Amino acid sequence: MEGTEVLHKVEEGSGAVIHPTAIIAPGARIGRGVKVGPWCSVGANVVIDDDVELISHVVVDGHTRLGAGSRYYPFSTVGMAPQDLKYNDEPTRCEVGARTVVREHVTIHRGTATGCGVTHVGDDVLIMANAHVAHDCQVGNRVIIVNNVVMGGHVVVEDDARIMGSAAIHQFVRIGHAALVGGVAGVEADVIPYGSVLGNRARLVGLHWIWLRRHGVSQPEIHQMRRAFLTLYPKGPEEGTFAERLERVRRDYSSDPRIQEVLTFIDSPSKRGLVRVARGDYSAAETEGA
Repeated sequence: MEGTEVLHKVEEGSGAVIHPTAIIAPGARIGRGVKVGPWCSVGANVVIDDDVELISHVVVDGHTRLGAGSRYYPFSTVGMAPQDLKYNDEPTRCEVGARTVVREHVTIHRGTATGCGVTHVGDDVLIMANAHVAHDCQVGNRVIIVNNVVMGGHVVVEDDARIMGSAAIHQFVRIGHAALVGGVAGVEADVIPYGSVLGNRARLVGLHWIWLRRHGVSQPEIHQMRRAFLTLYPKGPEEGTFAERLERVRRDYSSDPRIQEVLTFIDSPSKRGLVRVARGDYSAAETEGA
Protein backbone atom coordinates (compact mmCIF):
# COMPACT_ATOMS: atom_id res chain seq x y z
CA MET A 1 0.00 0.00 0.00
CA GLU A 2 1.36 3.37 -1.01
CA GLY A 3 1.23 6.59 0.96
CA THR A 4 2.24 6.07 4.58
CA GLU A 5 0.40 9.23 5.57
CA VAL A 6 -2.93 7.41 5.10
CA LEU A 7 -2.05 4.02 6.59
CA HIS A 8 -4.06 4.71 9.77
CA LYS A 9 -7.23 5.28 7.73
CA VAL A 10 -7.46 1.74 6.35
CA GLU A 11 -7.35 -1.61 8.05
CA GLU A 12 -3.96 -3.29 8.03
CA GLY A 13 -3.91 -6.29 5.71
CA SER A 14 -6.98 -5.11 3.84
CA GLY A 15 -5.17 -4.98 0.51
CA ALA A 16 -6.39 -1.43 -0.09
CA VAL A 17 -4.17 0.63 -2.38
CA ILE A 18 -4.21 4.39 -1.78
CA HIS A 19 -2.26 6.69 -4.10
CA PRO A 20 -0.05 9.14 -2.16
CA THR A 21 -1.80 12.13 -3.74
CA ALA A 22 -5.27 10.99 -2.60
CA ILE A 23 -6.82 12.72 0.43
CA ILE A 24 -8.87 10.55 2.77
CA ALA A 25 -10.40 12.37 5.72
CA PRO A 26 -10.16 10.86 9.20
CA GLY A 27 -13.32 8.87 9.89
CA ALA A 28 -13.78 7.52 6.36
CA ARG A 29 -14.18 3.74 6.27
CA ILE A 30 -12.28 1.92 3.53
CA GLY A 31 -13.05 -1.72 2.73
CA ARG A 32 -10.84 -4.56 1.61
CA GLY A 33 -9.27 -4.42 -1.83
CA VAL A 34 -10.26 -0.81 -2.43
CA LYS A 35 -8.21 1.21 -4.94
CA VAL A 36 -8.08 4.98 -4.60
CA GLY A 37 -6.20 6.58 -7.47
CA PRO A 38 -4.39 9.90 -7.93
CA TRP A 39 -5.92 13.14 -6.67
CA CYS A 40 -9.09 11.58 -5.27
CA SER A 41 -10.83 13.10 -2.24
CA VAL A 42 -12.88 11.06 0.25
CA GLY A 43 -14.86 12.78 3.01
CA ALA A 44 -15.01 11.91 6.68
CA ASN A 45 -18.49 10.33 6.57
CA VAL A 46 -17.92 8.16 3.53
CA VAL A 47 -18.09 4.35 3.62
CA ILE A 48 -16.38 2.55 0.73
CA ASP A 49 -17.22 -1.15 0.56
CA ASP A 50 -14.87 -3.89 -0.62
CA ASP A 51 -13.23 -3.84 -4.07
CA VAL A 52 -14.37 -0.36 -5.05
CA GLU A 53 -12.12 1.56 -7.43
CA LEU A 54 -11.81 5.34 -7.67
CA ILE A 55 -9.68 5.68 -10.80
CA SER A 56 -8.49 9.29 -10.39
CA HIS A 57 -9.75 12.81 -9.58
CA VAL A 58 -12.93 11.40 -8.00
CA VAL A 59 -14.62 13.34 -5.17
CA VAL A 60 -16.83 11.48 -2.67
CA ASP A 61 -18.38 13.58 0.09
CA GLY A 62 -21.20 13.65 2.63
CA HIS A 63 -22.82 10.64 4.30
CA THR A 64 -22.20 8.45 1.29
CA ARG A 65 -21.81 4.70 0.79
CA LEU A 66 -20.24 3.16 -2.31
CA GLY A 67 -21.31 -0.44 -2.88
CA ALA A 68 -18.91 -3.34 -3.29
CA GLY A 69 -17.17 -3.62 -6.64
CA SER A 70 -18.44 -0.30 -7.97
CA ARG A 71 -16.12 1.78 -10.16
CA TYR A 72 -15.76 5.57 -10.57
CA TYR A 73 -14.05 7.26 -13.49
CA PRO A 74 -12.14 10.56 -13.47
CA PHE A 75 -13.88 13.77 -12.41
CA SER A 76 -17.04 12.07 -11.21
CA THR A 77 -18.50 13.38 -7.94
CA VAL A 78 -20.73 11.45 -5.54
CA GLY A 79 -22.56 12.71 -2.46
CA MET A 80 -21.94 16.43 -2.92
CA ALA A 81 -24.50 18.92 -1.59
CA PRO A 82 -27.72 19.14 -3.65
CA GLN A 83 -28.54 22.06 -5.92
CA ASP A 84 -31.55 22.98 -3.82
CA LEU A 85 -31.80 26.43 -2.23
CA LYS A 86 -33.73 24.93 0.71
CA TYR A 87 -30.82 22.67 1.64
CA ASN A 88 -29.17 23.78 4.88
CA ASP A 89 -26.31 21.32 5.27
CA GLU A 90 -28.48 18.62 6.87
CA PRO A 91 -26.77 15.19 7.18
CA THR A 92 -28.66 13.62 4.30
CA ARG A 93 -27.33 10.60 2.45
CA CYS A 94 -26.24 9.15 -0.87
CA GLU A 95 -25.99 5.44 -1.71
CA VAL A 96 -24.56 3.71 -4.77
CA GLY A 97 -25.05 -0.02 -5.19
CA ALA A 98 -22.74 -2.91 -5.90
CA ARG A 99 -20.93 -3.25 -9.24
CA THR A 100 -22.31 0.04 -10.53
CA VAL A 101 -20.12 1.94 -13.00
CA VAL A 102 -20.03 5.75 -12.91
CA ARG A 103 -18.25 7.28 -15.88
CA GLU A 104 -16.43 10.59 -16.39
CA HIS A 105 -17.92 13.86 -15.08
CA VAL A 106 -21.05 12.21 -13.66
CA THR A 107 -22.60 14.04 -10.67
CA ILE A 108 -24.73 12.24 -8.07
CA HIS A 109 -25.97 14.55 -5.29
CA ARG A 110 -27.12 13.59 -1.80
CA GLY A 111 -30.74 13.87 -0.68
CA THR A 112 -32.55 16.71 1.06
CA ALA A 113 -34.35 17.00 4.39
CA THR A 114 -37.48 18.16 2.55
CA GLY A 115 -37.31 15.10 0.28
CA CYS A 116 -36.78 11.47 1.24
CA GLY A 117 -33.34 12.27 2.66
CA VAL A 118 -31.36 9.91 0.45
CA THR A 119 -30.33 9.66 -3.19
CA HIS A 120 -30.13 5.99 -4.12
CA VAL A 121 -28.57 4.31 -7.16
CA GLY A 122 -29.00 0.53 -7.31
CA ASP A 123 -26.82 -2.43 -8.22
CA ASP A 124 -25.29 -3.11 -11.67
CA VAL A 125 -26.16 0.35 -13.00
CA LEU A 126 -24.20 2.03 -15.80
CA ILE A 127 -24.18 5.84 -15.76
CA MET A 128 -22.33 7.19 -18.78
CA ALA A 129 -20.31 10.39 -19.02
CA ASN A 130 -21.69 13.81 -18.04
CA ALA A 131 -24.99 12.51 -16.64
CA HIS A 132 -26.58 14.10 -13.55
CA VAL A 133 -28.55 12.29 -10.85
CA ALA A 134 -30.16 14.97 -8.67
CA HIS A 135 -31.10 15.00 -5.01
CA ASP A 136 -33.57 12.39 -3.73
CA CYS A 137 -33.58 10.44 -7.00
CA GLN A 138 -34.22 6.70 -6.69
CA VAL A 139 -32.56 4.67 -9.45
CA GLY A 140 -33.22 0.93 -9.50
CA ASN A 141 -31.03 -2.03 -10.46
CA ARG A 142 -29.55 -2.73 -13.90
CA VAL A 143 -30.51 0.71 -15.21
CA ILE A 144 -28.53 2.22 -18.10
CA ILE A 145 -28.26 6.01 -18.23
CA VAL A 146 -26.53 7.24 -21.37
CA ASN A 147 -24.32 10.32 -21.85
CA ASN A 148 -25.60 13.78 -20.91
CA VAL A 149 -28.85 12.63 -19.32
CA VAL A 150 -30.09 15.09 -16.67
CA MET A 151 -32.60 14.36 -13.91
CA GLY A 152 -34.44 16.79 -11.72
CA GLY A 153 -34.90 16.05 -8.04
CA HIS A 154 -37.05 13.18 -6.73
CA VAL A 155 -37.09 11.25 -10.02
CA VAL A 156 -37.78 7.50 -9.70
CA VAL A 157 -36.26 5.15 -12.29
CA GLU A 158 -37.33 1.55 -11.79
CA ASP A 159 -35.26 -1.58 -12.49
CA ASP A 160 -33.98 -2.29 -16.04
CA ALA A 161 -35.00 1.07 -17.50
CA ARG A 162 -32.97 2.59 -20.34
CA ILE A 163 -32.53 6.35 -20.69
CA MET A 164 -30.86 7.36 -23.93
CA GLY A 165 -28.45 10.22 -24.52
CA SER A 166 -29.27 13.82 -23.58
CA ALA A 167 -32.74 13.03 -22.26
CA ALA A 168 -34.06 15.45 -19.63
CA ILE A 169 -36.30 14.11 -16.87
CA HIS A 170 -38.51 16.57 -14.98
CA GLN A 171 -38.49 16.49 -11.18
CA PHE A 172 -40.86 13.96 -9.56
CA VAL A 173 -41.27 11.96 -12.78
CA ARG A 174 -41.45 8.15 -12.50
CA ILE A 175 -39.88 5.94 -15.17
CA GLY A 176 -41.37 2.44 -14.94
CA HIS A 177 -39.69 -0.97 -14.96
CA ALA A 178 -37.85 -1.72 -18.24
CA ALA A 179 -39.14 1.47 -19.87
CA LEU A 180 -37.20 3.14 -22.68
CA VAL A 181 -36.68 6.91 -22.89
CA GLY A 182 -35.42 7.94 -26.32
CA GLY A 183 -32.48 10.25 -26.94
CA VAL A 184 -32.98 14.00 -26.45
CA ALA A 185 -36.46 13.38 -25.05
CA GLY A 186 -37.93 15.89 -22.61
CA VAL A 187 -39.95 13.81 -20.15
CA GLU A 188 -42.48 15.80 -18.12
CA ALA A 189 -44.76 12.97 -16.96
CA ASP A 190 -44.63 9.33 -15.83
CA VAL A 191 -43.67 6.54 -18.24
CA ILE A 192 -45.48 3.22 -17.69
CA PRO A 193 -43.47 0.00 -17.14
CA TYR A 194 -42.20 -1.38 -20.48
CA GLY A 195 -43.28 1.87 -22.15
CA SER A 196 -41.25 3.55 -24.88
CA VAL A 197 -41.27 7.35 -25.22
CA LEU A 198 -39.72 9.60 -27.84
CA GLY A 199 -39.62 13.26 -28.71
CA ASN A 200 -39.63 16.67 -27.12
CA ARG A 201 -42.00 16.74 -25.38
CA ALA A 202 -41.84 12.98 -24.90
CA ARG A 203 -44.81 10.94 -26.07
CA LEU A 204 -45.59 7.26 -25.54
CA VAL A 205 -45.04 5.42 -28.84
CA GLY A 206 -45.41 1.79 -27.78
CA LEU A 207 -43.77 -0.76 -25.56
CA HIS A 208 -40.08 -1.58 -25.18
CA TRP A 209 -40.34 -4.65 -27.41
CA ILE A 210 -36.62 -5.30 -27.78
CA TRP A 211 -36.11 -5.50 -24.01
CA LEU A 212 -39.04 -7.90 -23.71
CA ARG A 213 -37.66 -10.21 -26.41
CA ARG A 214 -34.13 -10.11 -25.05
CA HIS A 215 -35.36 -11.08 -21.61
CA GLY A 216 -37.21 -14.20 -22.62
CA VAL A 217 -40.78 -12.96 -22.86
CA SER A 218 -42.57 -15.36 -25.20
CA GLN A 219 -44.20 -14.26 -28.45
CA PRO A 220 -47.74 -15.07 -27.17
CA GLU A 221 -47.06 -12.95 -24.06
CA ILE A 222 -45.79 -10.08 -26.21
CA HIS A 223 -48.92 -10.28 -28.40
CA GLN A 224 -51.05 -10.20 -25.24
CA MET A 225 -49.22 -7.10 -24.02
CA ARG A 226 -49.67 -5.46 -27.40
CA ARG A 227 -53.42 -6.10 -27.36
CA ALA A 228 -53.68 -4.65 -23.87
CA PHE A 229 -51.61 -1.61 -24.90
CA LEU A 230 -53.80 -0.94 -27.94
CA THR A 231 -56.91 -1.28 -25.80
CA LEU A 232 -55.57 1.38 -23.46
CA TYR A 233 -54.01 3.55 -26.19
CA PRO A 234 -55.83 2.88 -29.49
CA LYS A 235 -54.21 4.13 -32.68
CA GLY A 236 -57.53 5.10 -34.24
CA PRO A 237 -60.47 6.98 -32.77
CA GLU A 238 -60.64 6.51 -29.02
CA GLU A 239 -63.47 4.37 -27.65
CA GLY A 240 -64.66 5.86 -24.40
CA THR A 241 -62.63 7.69 -21.81
CA PHE A 242 -59.21 6.64 -20.57
CA ALA A 243 -60.82 5.44 -17.32
CA GLU A 244 -63.24 3.24 -19.29
CA ARG A 245 -60.44 1.76 -21.40
CA LEU A 246 -58.43 1.17 -18.23
CA GLU A 247 -61.32 -0.83 -16.77
CA ARG A 248 -61.48 -2.94 -19.95
CA VAL A 249 -57.79 -3.76 -19.57
CA ARG A 250 -58.37 -4.69 -15.91
CA ARG A 251 -61.24 -6.95 -16.91
CA ASP A 252 -59.60 -8.68 -19.88
CA TYR A 253 -55.84 -8.73 -19.19
CA SER A 254 -55.06 -8.30 -15.48
CA SER A 255 -54.20 -11.99 -15.07
CA ASP A 256 -50.96 -11.28 -16.97
CA PRO A 257 -48.34 -10.27 -14.32
CA ARG A 258 -46.64 -7.70 -16.58
CA ILE A 259 -49.91 -6.04 -17.47
CA GLN A 260 -50.84 -6.06 -13.79
CA GLU A 261 -47.51 -4.31 -13.13
CA VAL A 262 -48.53 -1.56 -15.56
CA LEU A 263 -51.95 -1.24 -13.91
CA THR A 264 -50.37 -1.00 -10.46
CA PHE A 265 -48.03 1.73 -11.72
CA ILE A 266 -50.95 3.71 -13.16
CA ASP A 267 -52.85 3.39 -9.86
CA SER A 268 -49.88 4.55 -7.75
CA PRO A 269 -49.73 8.17 -6.53
CA SER A 270 -48.14 10.56 -9.01
CA LYS A 271 -47.19 14.23 -8.94
CA ARG A 272 -46.79 14.46 -12.72
CA GLY A 273 -49.50 12.26 -14.25
CA LEU A 274 -48.92 9.93 -17.19
CA VAL A 275 -47.03 10.87 -20.32
CA ARG A 276 -49.33 11.41 -23.27
CA VAL A 277 -49.56 8.93 -26.11
CA ALA A 278 -48.28 9.84 -29.59
CA ARG A 279 -50.95 10.26 -32.22
CA GLY A 280 -50.73 8.80 -35.70
CA ASP A 281 -48.72 5.83 -36.91
CA TYR A 282 -45.88 5.03 -34.52
CA SER A 283 -45.29 1.44 -35.63
CA ALA A 284 -41.75 2.23 -36.83
CA ALA A 285 -40.82 3.62 -33.45
CA GLU A 286 -41.89 0.39 -31.76
CA THR A 287 -38.77 -1.32 -33.10
CA GLU A 288 -36.50 1.09 -31.23
CA GLY A 289 -34.77 -0.27 -28.12
CA ALA A 290 -31.62 -0.89 -26.18
